Amino acid sequence: MDVPEPRVDWRSKGFFLPDGERSASDYARDKPSLFGGGFTWPVLTLRQAAAEANIAIMAAYCARHDLDFAPHAKTTMAPGLLAAQFAAGAWGMTVATPSQALVLRRLGVDRIQIANEVLDPTALSWLATQDDIWFQADSAAGVGAAAAAGGRLRVFAELGHAGGRTGVRNLEELETVARAISDAGNLEFAGVTAYEGQLKTEQEVDDFLDLLVAGVGRLTAAGLWPAGARVSAGGSAWFDRVVARLAALPRDVRLILRSGASVTHDDGFYSERTPFRRVPEEGPLTAALEIWAQVLSVPEKGLAIAGMGKRDAPFDEGLPVPLEIRRDGTTHPAEGLSVAKLNDHHTYVEGEGLRPGDLIRFGISHPCTAFDKWRYIPVVDDDHRVVDVLQTYL
Repeated sequence: MDVPEPRVDWRSKGFFLPDGERSASDYARDKPSLFGGGFTWPVLTLRQAAAEANIAIMAAYCARHDLDFAPHAKTTMAPGLLAAQFAAGAWGMTVATPSQALVLRRLGVDRIQIANEVLDPTALSWLATQDDIWFQADSAAGVGAAAAAGGRLRVFAELGHAGGRTGVRNLEELETVARAISDAGNLEFAGVTAYEGQLKTEQEVDDFLDLLVAGVGRLTAAGLWPAGARVSAGGSAWFDRVVARLAALPRDVRLILRSGASVTHDDGFYSERTPFRRVPEEGPLTAALEIWAQVLSVPEKGLAIAGMGKRDAPFDEGLPVPLEIRRDGTTHPAEGLSVAKLNDHHTYVEGEGLRPGDLIRFGISHPCTAFDKWRYIPVVDDDHRVVDVLQTYL
């Protein structure tokens, strides 16, 4: 990947640089302490050792199960982390939008899957000029828009489930979409894609994945399954079930796994839902993101206000989790503390013992909506020395 070196200056949230700028190489050389005056609060940090371990664990998992790994890059949109995943053996990358696909292509990513239907003529015209970018369709409108773009486009038929977001709802519709792709002169039928992550129970997931296997069988029997077609599935909550149930696919059908949140994991949503709770011998993953924020006020007993809010921390899949208090250079666990709510720039922390000026280390829940709030992220070692800087895109 062609990854430009991040450079930070006075515009960079979390860094405090009234004058001049610094590069990632500067931080790698000097290794300043996060608490040494060059940073301000709140600041999101990435723990280097945890992220590296997570990347290695998922790479080993995919190698063990003979999967092609195309992690969802929209989780981080951080070239440094994408490069690390490729170095560990990733087959390609998944994105959510054509704009993200354009970013990855400009960064030099060869294989890209857009996990959505694409209907925008502007985006389709560009995709028609590109090799090895796949997207999906679940309707005649989607197939028609792709066919009208000209060029050679690679399209998956998408299977969905009741109450889910996109994807046809039954195998008859799946065959209709697959046939329309195959019959279009300029489209290549790439296979079948699905997303199981919104389902709540293991039985629901297994039933849906079994339907996906049956769909491949139906398309094969109908003469619609070409050599080299693939199956793509797998969020970050049920990828163990994807591996287990899709083992029933024919041996010559390759599976693309798309789990993206595994790169940083979290202390909330995914810590509770990680497949490695069910198969601990295959993991584990470790939370790699944390936000440091300062206590600004203790206006009443049992309530402290920290200078961090919705513009800084994810809150859509659970509130931040207080992990540690730092005071006068020493730390201790944040026992008995919890977050009650967030405003734009304030966090309501309930519990005893906090003082104005204390720093709180928070774990986050749902990394996808943490990364999108920060353009530059200090990477820290186990002593909280900054050893690199991540830059995020889009």
